[in-house]
Amino acid sequence: MRQPTAVKNVLLLKAGDAAEAVRVSVGDYDRWFLQAIGLSGYRFDIVLAHRGAPLPTRADGYDAVMMTGSPLSVTALEPWMKRAADFMVEAGERGTPVLGVCFGQQLLAHAYGGRVSRNPQGRETGSVEVTLTEAGKQDPLFDGVPERFIAQATHEDIVSHLPDGAQVLAGNANTAAQALAFRPTVRGVQFHPEAGVDTLRAVIEARREGLERDSVARGAAPGEYVRQLLAGLTPSPAGRRILLNFLERFT
Repeated sequence: MRQPTAVKNVLLLKAGDAAEAVRVSVGDYDRWFLQAIGLSGYRFDIVLAHRGAPLPTRADGYDAVMMTGSPLSVTALEPWMKRAADFMVEAGERGTPVLGVCFGQQLLAHAYGGRVSRNPQGRETGSVEVTLTEAGKQDPLFDGVPERFIAQATHEDIVSHLPDGAQVLAGNANTAAQALAFRPTVRGVQFHPEAGVDTLRAVIEARREGLERDSVARGAAPGEYVRQLLAGLTPSPAGRRILLNFLERFT
């Protein structure tokens, strides 16, 4: 008789709040993770780290720790960010798998001694192609993921200087460090594996005014850039695979 799979306990650190229009349309950052991963076999504890909610003393009671994205920036550090960074580093050093997404990757990079900067190539938004490095092809985070895959992205900051010991697992023309291995069980991704087409559509619509303003300043015709972004949205099945790889291969 097949034995039931044990439920895995996941600590999800929420690092910010999505814009109100996005929350109304597709929910907040934590909901994206729960919907992408599903609740079958997983139990999530969500801690509002960005609001100063207390963190567990240690992560030993969890099978994995994950951090969401955020509209905030590691370039403007706040006390809660340092507390969360220290918690994730200690968890990783003790062997608990840790995954930082977007802001989460950037905070891990900062915590390990790297540098986070505003991307000189500008904001990356929409469905983008990402390519695995040779190291990425061998990493369990990307088991079953093609060498080139579509991911959803929305970010202005990047990891501009790698911390010692970090290895690039994936990148593209806009952002060289699309995925990083920091330690044996600590990973980061700059793109949003938890987000789908509907999520990115809501994000783009909520930021339409700013996106248009920036594109016109770069010489684009009014209305053209956002139209292209929306038309280019493409499903990204690799995202869920990456999240499940993290939860199944690292725990």
